[in-house]
Amino acid sequence: MARVNLVDPGTASGEAGGLLKSIDQAFGVTPNMFRAVANSPAALKSMWGSFGALGQGRIDARLGEQIAVAIADRNACEYCLSAHTALGRKAGASAEEMAQAQAGRSADPKTQAALAFALKVVENRAAVAEADVAALRQAGFDDGAIVEILAHVALNLFTNYVNVALDVPLDFPAVKLLKAA
Repeated sequence: MARVNLVDPGTASGEAGGLLKSIDQAFGVTPNMFRAVANSPAALKSMWGSFGALGQGRIDARLGEQIAVAIADRNACEYCLSAHTALGRKAGASAEEMAQAQAGRSADPKTQAALAFALKVVENRAAVAEADVAALRQAGFDDGAIVEILAHVALNLFTNYVNVALDVPLDFPAVKLLKAA
């Protein structure tokens, strides 16, 4: 059971109500994570706006979802792991590619570089070296894409923390964490 109220999109009003309606239209349902965050319209606006902005960015949806599952596994967030695995499949990644990404691996060198960097940022609390950034550049990422990778990391930390701290009930097909919580 969630540690906060899951706002009912059918009765929500004001800014939260409008945002939940947009989220429902985008997903066809209103995922529980957004219902939990809707307790703060400002937080919901920030989260939904970040998803929208990054969805229009240079990092494609497939890589964004691969980054998300790697980070979710490291943070023991079953909710995000499950949600982003499903979204990654919708973005064209195979089940095997998503499973590999969850483990921080990819057969594609560019994806592998992004996953390694994202996980190093998480595991070292952003204390990365010049060589880590240089590895991204060597893989074909420019400064804008490097900043977007960091934005994906930050957004996923936010969503992981929301779901773990608030014990948001899973409403996506469950994917088992590689790391024990």
